[in-house]
Amino acid sequence: MKTIKIDLPRDLENVELHIFADEHLGDEHCDIKRLMQRIEYVKNKPNAYCILNGDIIDNATRTSIGDIYAQEFNPMEQLQRAFDLFEPIKDKILCITDGNHENRTYKQEGINLSYLIAKQLGLSERYTKTSAVLFIRVGEDATRHRETNGSGNIRKICYTAYVLHGSGGGRKEGSKIIRLADMASIIDTDIYIHSHTHLPMIMKQAFHRIDPRNNTVALVTKLFVNTAANLDYGGYGEAKAFKPSSKDTPVIRLEGTKKSYEARL
Repeated sequence: MKTIKIDLPRDLENVELHIFADEHLGDEHCDIKRLMQRIEYVKNKPNAYCILNGDIIDNATRTSIGDIYAQEFNPMEQLQRAFDLFEPIKDKILCITDGNHENRTYKQEGINLSYLIAKQLGLSERYTKTSAVLFIRVGEDATRHRETNGSGNIRKICYTAYVLHGSGGGRKEGSKIIRLADMASIIDTDIYIHSHTHLPMIMKQAFHRIDPRNNTVALVTKLFVNTAANLDYGGYGEAKAFKPSSKDTPVIRLEGTKKSYEARL
């Protein structure tokens, strides 16, 4: 688990957080047009930022699940395409995690493909091989409270997010929801971001959070987000009789003047 501090501009009234995960670049069913449209949106939207949460490339190998003969381009070309696609928005990427598809090469040869993507983009400090806890500070508190560090600046709004590509899953929606909800048993954060299971969903839970400094307990809302896969139906999923999955994926919104966060599909 890696902690990553993100300091966003004070003049942002809100932030859109887009998750790129399970894009499967190189798979013949990858919707490359949709991926490019989403990247272009993030590039042109001043308040849009993003996370790369694993399985950016498909990386079918001779020893893995998947059809190496149906790949549109080989793993080296997939890496190069990932560099080229995300380079225009590299300054908007908050975190890069490992996916099981990239990890295939690490398990066999010890070469970490997700790290290479991060390194090429100049973002190695925002890469994690496992999971990340993000501390995102943005905007200015409407109450005008000052920072306690003596700077005299108005306090920013701080959000915490636990980010993990994920593993396992199962066919049924219930098992996928359980994997998402179980993230809260690992760490206490505002937001939980999970991918891998290809089921886009949003859920919330209430939680009593203890503040030992002030001897108080506050009822807070936790936001859980599971992201979609950018795949049209066919190939391995169809052969194994998996359900088609929606490509609509949640977008998280963080307010910059008060502590408020939500997601939409």
